[in-house]
Amino acid sequence: MNFLRRVISPNSRSQVLEFTNRSFKTTQIHFGSTSSPLIHAIHQFHCPDVVGILARLSDCVASREGNILSADIFVPDDNHVFYSRSEFLFDPAKWPREQMDEDFSKLAKKFNAMKSLVRVPNIDPKYKIAILASKQEHCLVDLLHGWQDGRLPIHITSVISNHERGPNTHVIRFLERHGIPYYHLPTTKENKREGEILEIVGDTDFLVLARYMQVLSGDFLRSYKKDIINIHHGLLPSFKGSNPSKQAFDAGVKLIGATSHFVSEELDSGPIIEQLVERVSHRDNLRTFIQKSEDVEKRCLAKAIKSYCELRILPYEANKTVVFRS
Repeated sequence: MNFLRRVISPNSRSQVLEFTNRSFKTTQIHFGSTSSPLIHAIHQFHCPDVVGILARLSDCVASREGNILSADIFVPDDNHVFYSRSEFLFDPAKWPREQMDEDFSKLAKKFNAMKSLVRVPNIDPKYKIAILASKQEHCLVDLLHGWQDGRLPIHITSVISNHERGPNTHVIRFLERHGIPYYHLPTTKENKREGEILEIVGDTDFLVLARYMQVLSGDFLRSYKKDIINIHHGLLPSFKGSNPSKQAFDAGVKLIGATSHFVSEELDSGPIIEQLVERVSHRDNLRTFIQKSEDVEKRCLAKAIKSYCELRILPYEANKTVVFRS
Protein backbone atom coordinates (compact mmCIF):
# COMPACT_ATOMS: atom_id res chain seq x y z
CA MET A 1 0.00 0.00 0.00
CA ASN A 2 1.20 3.48 -0.79
CA PHE A 3 2.98 5.12 2.16
CA LEU A 4 0.84 8.28 2.06
CA ARG A 5 -2.39 6.27 1.85
CA ARG A 6 -1.38 4.37 4.96
CA VAL A 7 -0.85 7.50 7.05
CA ILE A 8 -3.59 9.80 5.73
CA SER A 9 -7.00 9.67 7.37
CA PRO A 10 -9.99 11.88 6.43
CA ASN A 11 -9.47 13.94 9.58
CA SER A 12 -5.82 14.61 8.78
CA ARG A 13 -6.08 15.86 5.18
CA SER A 14 -5.70 19.50 6.21
CA GLN A 15 -2.53 18.61 8.10
CA VAL A 16 -1.17 16.79 5.07
CA LEU A 17 -1.91 19.78 2.83
CA GLU A 18 -0.02 21.96 5.27
CA PHE A 19 2.80 19.41 5.29
CA THR A 20 3.07 19.36 1.49
CA ASN A 21 3.19 23.16 1.43
CA ARG A 22 6.22 22.80 3.73
CA SER A 23 5.59 25.75 6.01
CA PHE A 24 8.07 24.28 8.42
CA LYS A 25 11.70 24.27 9.41
CA THR A 26 12.32 20.63 10.29
CA THR A 27 9.84 17.78 10.29
CA GLN A 28 10.20 14.35 11.84
CA ILE A 29 7.70 11.57 11.19
CA HIS A 30 7.62 8.19 12.95
CA PHE A 31 5.86 5.06 11.79
CA GLY A 32 5.22 1.67 13.32
CA SER A 33 7.91 -0.97 13.23
CA THR A 34 7.65 -4.51 11.98
CA SER A 35 9.30 -7.71 13.09
CA SER A 36 12.26 -9.64 11.70
CA PRO A 37 13.47 -11.00 9.31
CA LEU A 38 13.36 -7.51 7.83
CA ILE A 39 16.67 -5.60 7.69
CA HIS A 40 17.29 -1.99 8.69
CA ALA A 41 18.47 0.56 6.10
CA ILE A 42 19.10 4.32 5.91
CA HIS A 43 18.65 6.67 2.96
CA GLN A 44 20.05 10.20 2.71
CA PHE A 45 18.82 12.60 0.01
CA HIS A 46 19.72 16.15 -1.03
CA CYS A 47 18.21 17.78 -4.10
CA PRO A 48 16.52 20.96 -5.40
CA ASP A 49 13.09 21.35 -3.81
CA VAL A 50 10.10 20.49 -5.99
CA VAL A 51 6.64 19.09 -5.28
CA GLY A 52 6.36 15.34 -4.80
CA ILE A 53 9.82 14.33 -3.56
CA LEU A 54 8.65 12.77 -0.31
CA ALA A 55 5.83 10.92 -2.06
CA ARG A 56 8.20 9.41 -4.63
CA LEU A 57 10.73 8.42 -1.97
CA SER A 58 8.03 6.69 0.07
CA ASP A 59 6.56 5.06 -3.05
CA CYS A 60 10.01 3.64 -3.81
CA VAL A 61 10.16 1.92 -0.42
CA ALA A 62 6.50 0.84 -0.40
CA SER A 63 6.67 -0.59 -3.94
CA ARG A 64 9.30 -3.06 -2.69
CA GLU A 65 7.18 -3.88 0.39
CA GLY A 66 9.49 -1.97 2.70
CA ASN A 67 8.28 -0.25 5.85
CA ILE A 68 9.41 3.29 6.69
CA LEU A 69 10.29 3.74 10.36
CA SER A 70 11.11 7.46 10.38
CA ALA A 71 11.69 10.34 8.01
CA ASP A 72 13.48 13.61 8.78
CA ILE A 73 12.96 16.46 6.30
CA PHE A 74 14.41 19.95 6.18
CA VAL A 75 13.59 22.63 3.61
CA PRO A 76 15.13 26.07 4.35
CA ASP A 77 12.82 29.09 4.03
CA ASP A 78 15.31 31.08 1.98
CA ASN A 79 16.78 28.31 -0.15
CA HIS A 80 14.80 25.94 -2.36
CA VAL A 81 16.66 22.80 -1.35
CA PHE A 82 15.29 19.54 0.01
CA TYR A 83 17.12 17.49 2.64
CA SER A 84 15.92 14.15 3.97
CA ARG A 85 17.05 11.15 5.95
CA SER A 86 14.81 8.12 6.26
CA GLU A 87 15.09 4.79 8.00
CA PHE A 88 13.18 1.76 6.78
CA LEU A 89 12.94 -2.01 7.05
CA PHE A 90 13.02 -4.29 4.02
CA ASP A 91 13.14 -7.95 3.05
CA PRO A 92 16.40 -8.60 1.13
CA ALA A 93 14.72 -11.49 -0.68
CA LYS A 94 12.16 -9.07 -2.13
CA TRP A 95 14.50 -6.08 -2.50
CA PRO A 96 18.08 -7.17 -3.26
CA ARG A 97 20.80 -4.74 -2.29
CA GLU A 98 21.83 -4.07 -5.91
CA GLN A 99 18.22 -3.36 -6.90
CA MET A 100 17.90 -0.92 -4.01
CA ASP A 101 20.86 1.08 -5.28
CA GLU A 102 19.37 1.11 -8.76
CA ASP A 103 15.95 2.25 -7.53
CA PHE A 104 17.34 5.15 -5.50
CA SER A 105 19.71 6.05 -8.35
CA LYS A 106 16.70 6.49 -10.67
CA LEU A 107 15.11 8.85 -8.14
CA ALA A 108 18.37 10.78 -7.82
CA LYS A 109 18.44 11.33 -11.58
CA LYS A 110 14.76 12.30 -11.68
CA PHE A 111 15.22 15.01 -9.04
CA ASN A 112 18.75 16.09 -10.06
CA ALA A 113 20.00 15.15 -6.61
CA MET A 114 23.28 16.52 -5.34
CA LYS A 115 23.51 13.51 -3.04
CA SER A 116 21.64 10.23 -2.67
CA LEU A 117 23.17 7.61 -0.42
CA VAL A 118 21.72 4.39 0.94
CA ARG A 119 23.32 2.29 3.64
CA VAL A 120 22.40 -1.11 5.07
CA PRO A 121 24.52 -1.43 8.24
CA ASN A 122 24.10 -5.20 8.61
CA ILE A 123 25.13 -5.87 5.01
CA ASP A 124 27.44 -3.08 3.89
CA PRO A 125 31.10 -3.01 4.96
CA LYS A 126 31.88 -0.75 7.90
CA TYR A 127 33.48 2.60 7.10
CA LYS A 128 37.24 2.26 6.88
CA ILE A 129 39.04 5.04 8.72
CA ALA A 130 42.56 5.99 9.71
CA ILE A 131 43.20 7.94 12.91
CA LEU A 132 45.87 10.63 13.09
CA ALA A 133 47.05 11.57 16.57
CA SER A 134 49.93 13.34 18.28
CA LYS A 135 51.09 13.03 21.89
CA GLN A 136 47.72 13.42 23.62
CA GLU A 137 45.94 10.07 23.73
CA HIS A 138 42.53 10.62 25.33
CA CYS A 139 40.61 10.84 22.05
CA LEU A 140 42.65 8.09 20.39
CA VAL A 141 42.15 5.67 23.28
CA ASP A 142 38.43 6.43 23.46
CA LEU A 143 38.01 5.71 19.73
CA LEU A 144 39.94 2.46 20.01
CA HIS A 145 37.76 1.26 22.87
CA GLY A 146 34.61 2.50 21.12
CA TRP A 147 35.58 0.43 18.10
CA GLN A 148 36.41 -2.61 20.26
CA ASP A 149 33.10 -2.38 22.15
CA GLY A 150 31.07 -1.99 18.95
CA ARG A 151 29.85 1.49 19.87
CA LEU A 152 31.30 2.95 16.68
CA PRO A 153 30.39 1.38 13.31
CA ILE A 154 33.89 1.72 11.87
CA HIS A 155 36.89 -0.35 10.87
CA ILE A 156 40.20 1.22 11.92
CA THR A 157 42.80 0.48 9.24
CA SER A 158 45.74 2.30 10.86
CA VAL A 159 46.89 4.83 13.43
CA ILE A 160 49.36 7.48 12.26
CA SER A 161 51.28 9.74 14.61
CA ASN A 162 54.11 12.23 14.60
CA HIS A 163 54.83 11.09 18.16
CA GLU A 164 56.77 7.91 18.98
CA ARG A 165 55.26 5.35 21.36
CA GLY A 166 57.31 2.62 22.94
CA PRO A 167 56.54 -1.10 22.48
CA ASN A 168 55.19 -1.52 26.02
CA THR A 169 52.79 1.42 26.01
CA HIS A 170 49.10 0.65 26.35
CA VAL A 171 48.25 2.08 22.91
CA ILE A 172 50.85 -0.02 21.10
CA ARG A 173 49.86 -3.15 23.01
CA PHE A 174 46.22 -2.56 22.08
CA LEU A 175 47.05 -2.03 18.40
CA GLU A 176 49.28 -5.10 18.22
CA ARG A 177 46.65 -7.24 19.93
CA HIS A 178 44.09 -6.23 17.32
CA GLY A 179 46.40 -6.19 14.32
CA ILE A 180 46.08 -2.44 13.63
CA PRO A 181 49.24 -0.95 12.07
CA TYR A 182 50.90 2.00 13.81
CA TYR A 183 52.94 4.44 11.73
CA HIS A 184 55.35 6.82 13.42
CA LEU A 185 56.03 9.68 11.00
CA PRO A 186 57.96 12.47 12.77
CA THR A 187 57.33 15.84 11.14
CA THR A 188 59.18 19.12 10.74
CA LYS A 189 58.04 22.52 9.53
CA GLU A 190 59.60 21.71 6.19
CA ASN A 191 58.28 18.14 5.90
CA LYS A 192 54.83 17.16 7.19
CA ARG A 193 55.17 13.66 5.64
CA GLU A 194 51.90 14.22 3.79
CA GLY A 195 52.88 12.10 0.78
CA GLU A 196 53.53 9.11 3.03
CA ILE A 197 50.27 9.68 4.89
CA LEU A 198 48.36 9.72 1.60
CA GLU A 199 49.87 6.38 0.64
CA ILE A 200 48.78 4.85 3.94
CA VAL A 201 45.21 6.21 3.91
CA GLY A 202 44.44 5.75 0.22
CA ASP A 203 41.74 3.11 0.72
CA THR A 204 39.97 4.73 3.68
CA ASP A 205 36.47 6.22 3.55
CA PHE A 206 37.32 9.19 5.78
CA LEU A 207 39.98 10.35 8.24
CA VAL A 208 39.77 11.31 11.91
CA LEU A 209 42.15 13.78 13.53
CA ALA A 210 42.17 12.75 17.20
CA ARG A 211 44.14 15.73 18.54
CA TYR A 212 46.60 15.61 15.64
CA MET A 213 48.63 18.76 16.19
CA GLN A 214 49.67 19.29 12.59
CA VAL A 215 47.92 21.43 9.98
CA LEU A 216 47.11 19.51 6.82
CA SER A 217 47.86 21.50 3.68
CA GLY A 218 45.45 22.40 0.92
CA ASP A 219 47.40 20.09 -1.38
CA PHE A 220 46.76 17.19 1.01
CA LEU A 221 43.03 17.95 1.19
CA ARG A 222 42.75 18.16 -2.60
CA SER A 223 44.69 14.94 -3.04
CA TYR A 224 42.73 12.96 -0.45
CA LYS A 225 39.34 14.26 -1.73
CA LYS A 226 37.35 12.69 1.12
CA ASP A 227 36.01 13.98 4.40
CA ILE A 228 38.28 14.58 7.39
CA ILE A 229 36.78 15.03 10.86
CA ASN A 230 38.67 17.03 13.48
CA ILE A 231 38.11 17.67 17.20
CA HIS A 232 38.84 21.09 18.66
CA HIS A 233 38.78 22.15 22.28
CA GLY A 234 36.36 25.03 22.69
CA LEU A 235 33.27 26.29 20.98
CA LEU A 236 34.58 27.54 17.67
CA PRO A 237 35.37 30.18 16.64
CA SER A 238 36.77 30.79 20.15
CA PHE A 239 40.26 29.74 21.25
CA LYS A 240 41.80 28.73 17.95
CA GLY A 241 45.40 27.64 17.56
CA SER A 242 47.77 26.19 20.14
CA ASN A 243 47.10 25.40 23.80
CA PRO A 244 43.36 26.20 23.69
CA SER A 245 42.73 24.81 27.20
CA LYS A 246 45.09 27.32 28.77
CA GLN A 247 43.61 30.11 26.62
CA ALA A 248 40.14 29.29 27.97
CA PHE A 249 41.40 28.83 31.56
CA ASP A 250 43.21 32.18 31.50
CA ALA A 251 40.07 33.83 30.10
CA GLY A 252 38.08 32.62 33.13
CA VAL A 253 35.32 30.97 31.12
CA LYS A 254 32.42 29.31 32.96
CA LEU A 255 31.45 26.96 30.14
CA ILE A 256 33.99 24.92 28.26
CA GLY A 257 33.23 22.89 25.18
CA ALA A 258 34.45 20.94 22.22
CA THR A 259 33.70 21.21 18.52
CA SER A 260 33.84 18.46 15.93
CA HIS A 261 34.11 19.84 12.42
CA PHE A 262 35.17 18.96 8.91
CA VAL A 263 38.69 20.02 7.99
CA SER A 264 39.06 22.84 5.49
CA GLU A 265 42.04 24.83 4.27
CA GLU A 266 41.39 27.59 6.81
CA LEU A 267 42.47 26.55 10.32
CA ASP A 268 39.59 25.41 12.57
CA SER A 269 37.00 26.92 10.25
CA GLY A 270 35.43 23.91 8.52
CA PRO A 271 31.68 23.13 8.74
CA ILE A 272 30.67 22.23 12.29
CA ILE A 273 29.24 18.77 12.98
CA GLU A 274 28.80 18.65 16.76
CA GLN A 275 29.37 20.83 19.82
CA LEU A 276 29.16 19.82 23.49
CA VAL A 277 29.65 21.88 26.66
CA GLU A 278 30.65 21.32 30.29
CA ARG A 279 30.37 23.73 33.20
CA VAL A 280 33.49 24.83 35.12
CA SER A 281 33.91 27.17 38.05
CA HIS A 282 36.42 29.07 40.14
CA ARG A 283 36.99 25.84 42.09
CA ASP A 284 38.63 24.20 39.08
CA ASN A 285 42.37 24.33 38.79
CA LEU A 286 44.17 23.85 35.49
CA ARG A 287 44.40 20.08 36.05
CA THR A 288 40.66 19.53 36.65
CA PHE A 289 39.90 22.03 33.90
CA ILE A 290 41.90 19.95 31.42
CA GLN A 291 40.33 16.70 32.65
CA LYS A 292 36.87 18.08 31.98
CA SER A 293 38.02 19.40 28.62
CA GLU A 294 39.38 16.03 27.56
CA ASP A 295 36.18 14.25 28.58
CA VAL A 296 33.99 16.57 26.51
CA GLU A 297 36.38 16.26 23.55
CA LYS A 298 36.11 12.45 23.60
CA ARG A 299 32.33 12.51 23.70
CA CYS A 300 32.06 15.16 21.01
CA LEU A 301 34.36 13.37 18.57
CA ALA A 302 32.71 9.97 19.07
CA LYS A 303 29.27 11.49 18.56
CA ALA A 304 30.36 13.21 15.34
CA ILE A 305 31.80 9.96 13.93
CA LYS A 306 28.66 8.02 14.83
CA SER A 307 26.46 10.67 13.20
CA TYR A 308 28.60 10.58 10.07
CA CYS A 309 28.38 6.79 9.79
CA GLU A 310 24.60 6.92 10.32
CA LEU A 311 24.18 9.36 7.40
CA ARG A 312 22.93 12.16 9.65
CA ILE A 313 25.14 14.90 8.19
CA LEU A 314 24.59 16.88 4.99
CA PRO A 315 26.29 20.04 3.65
CA TYR A 316 24.24 23.23 4.01
CA GLU A 317 25.18 26.48 2.27
CA ALA A 318 28.87 27.32 1.99
CA ASN A 319 30.09 26.50 5.49
CA LYS A 320 27.27 24.86 7.45
CA THR A 321 25.80 21.42 7.98
CA VAL A 322 22.38 19.87 8.40
CA VAL A 323 22.62 17.29 11.20
CA PHE A 324 19.57 15.09 11.74
CA ARG A 325 19.52 14.09 15.41
CA SER A 326 18.77 10.62 16.71
